[in-house]
Amino acid sequence: DDLRLEAVDHGRPGAGAGSLRLAARTLGFAADQGVRAVLTNAVRYADPGQGPIADVLDSARRLVPVDPRRSPLDSGERWLKGEGAMREAAERIASAAGLGQGAAARLLAETRDTADACRVDPAADLGMGSIHFPEPHLVGAGRRTAHRVLTSRAAAGMVLRGHDRDRAYWDRMHEELDIIAHRGFASYFLTVAQVVDDVREMGIRVTARGSGAGSLVNHLLGIAHADPLEHGLLMERFLSKRRFVLPDIDIDVESARRLDVYRRIIERFGPERVATVAMPETYRVRHAIRDVGAALSMDPAETDRLAKAFPHIRARDARAAMEELPELKEVARNQDRYGRLWELVEGLDALPRGVAMHPCGVLLSDAGLLHRTPVMPTSGEAFPMAQFDKEDVEDLGLLKLDVLGVRMQSAMAHAVAEVKRASGTEVDLDAVPPGDPETYRLIRTAETLGCFQIESPGQRDLVGRLQPATFHDLVVDISLFRPGPVAADMVRPFIEARHGRAPVRYPHPDLEEPLRGTYGVVVFHEQIIEIVAIMTGCGRGEADRVRRGLSHPESQGRIRVWFARHAAARGYDAEVIARTWKIIEAFGSYGFCKAHAVAFAVPTYQSAWLKAHHPAAFYAGLLTHDPGMYPKRLLLADARRRGVPVLPLDVNRSAVAHRIELVSDEGDGGEAWGLRLALSDVHGISEAEAARIEEGQPYASLLDFWQRARPGRPVAERLAQVGALDAFGANRRDLLLHLSELHRAHRSSGSGARGGQLPLGDGHRTGSVGLPDLNEAERLSAELGVLSMDVSRHLMGDHQAFLDELGVVSAKRLREARHGETVLVAGAKVATQTPPVRSGRRVIFTTLDDGSGLADLAFFDDSHAACAHTVFHSWLLLVRGVVQRRGARSLSVVGAAAWNLAELAELRRTGGLDAVAARLAAAEEESEEESEKDTGEGTEPGPGRRIRMETGYEMNPWADLQPPGEGPPTGRKLWHQSQGSAG
Repeated sequence: DDLRLEAVDHGRPGAGAGSLRLAARTLGFAADQGVRAVLTNAVRYADPGQGPIADVLDSARRLVPVDPRRSPLDSGERWLKGEGAMREAAERIASAAGLGQGAAARLLAETRDTADACRVDPAADLGMGSIHFPEPHLVGAGRRTAHRVLTSRAAAGMVLRGHDRDRAYWDRMHEELDIIAHRGFASYFLTVAQVVDDVREMGIRVTARGSGAGSLVNHLLGIAHADPLEHGLLMERFLSKRRFVLPDIDIDVESARRLDVYRRIIERFGPERVATVAMPETYRVRHAIRDVGAALSMDPAETDRLAKAFPHIRARDARAAMEELPELKEVARNQDRYGRLWELVEGLDALPRGVAMHPCGVLLSDAGLLHRTPVMPTSGEAFPMAQFDKEDVEDLGLLKLDVLGVRMQSAMAHAVAEVKRASGTEVDLDAVPPGDPETYRLIRTAETLGCFQIESPGQRDLVGRLQPATFHDLVVDISLFRPGPVAADMVRPFIEARHGRAPVRYPHPDLEEPLRGTYGVVVFHEQIIEIVAIMTGCGRGEADRVRRGLSHPESQGRIRVWFARHAAARGYDAEVIARTWKIIEAFGSYGFCKAHAVAFAVPTYQSAWLKAHHPAAFYAGLLTHDPGMYPKRLLLADARRRGVPVLPLDVNRSAVAHRIELVSDEGDGGEAWGLRLALSDVHGISEAEAARIEEGQPYASLLDFWQRARPGRPVAERLAQVGALDAFGANRRDLLLHLSELHRAHRSSGSGARGGQLPLGDGHRTGSVGLPDLNEAERLSAELGVLSMDVSRHLMGDHQAFLDELGVVSAKRLREARHGETVLVAGAKVATQTPPVRSGRRVIFTTLDDGSGLADLAFFDDSHAACAHTVFHSWLLLVRGVVQRRGARSLSVVGAAAWNLAELAELRRTGGLDAVAARLAAAEEESEEESEKDTGEGTEPGPGRRIRMETGYEMNPWADLQPPGEGPPTGRKLWHQSQGSAG
């Protein structure tokens, strides 16, 4: 009875799918067999004219160009047609089937009945309107209610943490438990606590982040690390009686162990209660260009060049970007060459390209999860994956626990393990001294590469200006460095007041308590909640609802009237009310949640402590797990600058991961630890090959290594090129020849190279063949090609004589430069970013590494026509700019002209210094012409297009929205690229 036959007429010729003949035969067959038939249009797209887009998607799926000779193109009819068009189709099909009068009406009626039978009831079928937590017995509440178990565990936590004699803690605990009981969320807290307990039992680092860190109950259960009373965090920012939302606790685990955590959760609660969350992968401009180019049979190299020319933006913005971004002027000039490419690229915008497992979302429900949620297995691990995305699951009343794999947690765990392995010293990062002078001294120098949350150029600048001395200072620093606080100009008044350059003012003495820690400047959401609660007497729960409403302009007027009336009723005069409202209105929607900042500041301090006290282990963790925004070669350069010996790759000493080794022991704590490079960094090496090499150590000779480690020839040759086989005696070219002989012998014998004629020196040393060794330049080139790191020396050393001829200022000497001084700087690019700035202008920030330190540069929009393409598409850069100082340790260069240093070095070799000087002069003249062309001589640069946010601030449409360091690992990249960066 549930069987239906589908009739579809797309007007195709013949008798195939979509033809009138097949539709009529289907309808007739259904009538003959007594099976119900339905009419559909096999809808694939919403509007007419989107058939070519469907052809491109089919081409991408099949990995073949669009070719009507191979497969039919889309009919162009598969759009969502109206009732009239479908009635005509029904009559056409019924007539062709010869079923007589009334057949079309019956077909439409049957279709309607079938659709009604498929209707889903959101409440009954999907469980919407109710919440589904795992059954209480799974989280230790078998014989008692979940709330009684939660209360007992919280009380035990009070004793465990030594708060049981403090009345304020008991009062806060009972207040929170009352809110939890009011919402019926006890099972939720017990579920999260069970997951965290299981993760800790596995020996994996775990901590909570987000507003959940403001809950004392979470702290007592061991979910959150920081004490919310000590740091002034509010439960109401997380959960209150006045606002009904599902609580949201995010937990950070080691990224390398995240899938182990998933397996443990599934094992604990059962596959019938657990599913990961789906994440649709949608088209953005680069993927769209590549897939459309392949569909149109374009040259793959040309397609790749076009794709890399664009920043990581929406596909629909391709032509707008060509009009507005100077770095795309060459592409824009030739855009007509590509026919329909751009129309098709924009047509793919936001369409699904695939579906993947969300990087952190896990659903936990009762045993009825599979009845309410469509689930499919993930590729590879075959985890159950709900086909709802993260926006859907809350509406469905499903508990989503975000288990975030944080690479910094893995890096710190690796560092701690290395310290224990190499020295036997146990390090407990959760128990490090809270006010360690060495740690804060390091942070104040702004030498914070690799430290969680404070390593980006902007953060290093802010740390240098703020000069943190306490944990609270770190919390403030993290809160200030967000797009909202920067756009709202919170940073400047805070810095001025902190260093005594501006008086500390409070709108009213009653507000001194919540604002004292930030010198009268509103930084945190929690401060807005406290201000509103104090001045209106509404309570913190209602105050948080008010704070949330501030981000919507349509509700601000209503809130202002409400605030003024209630504050006046409590005796505040009109001037105080007006002054306070101005603060609330300006900062309320843009502050940062203090609980978030406290949760972030914990690993920030821990990572800085490791860098200060165990630098070699710290770098070993960073290089193994790649947690930050910078390439590995910069971390290696930072290690060298900080005096950590970098030990080369060696098949007898290197492990799969980076390790530390004792290089000198002078007693009395004078040990010096070096950083040994890892086998896993070799380009193309498999996990199995790296593991075999480590397991077989030590190797007596090259032949012994070849026979027992069994590396592939390409990997063995790369190991030889970077010196990992140097211990076997011969030089690197000789070793490459020997490896070639071994490979030939292996292929001819079919059973290894036993008996191969290897010339031997004394003992097990490989004899010399007499080939010249690799020179210094070849060694450096091999290191960059094989390891993506300059190991033996800094790559800028090859250009030092040339840079001295040009009068380039090193990054180290730049620290002594005067404000306003014009300088030449040069280096290897390590990062480009285009973050939102308060002015709404597009600013390209880039960082150069010259071996002596880092130089941070800013290119404003008036320089983009001349500089942007070079900055994004060159690795080695020479830049002319003006020094800008904002404090003793806050320094940057405002770029005015940029050149590809590699091209200039080649010009110096072939044409001499005069040719270089001519190129520099010509580029500067060109830069001035471009600037005049863009702005009109004698005028200021125009504001350009802006996106007006609902909060009233403006943002450049090409600004980055993703904070640095939160994307995928840098891997083998030589520099970090933000979403707004081309190249």
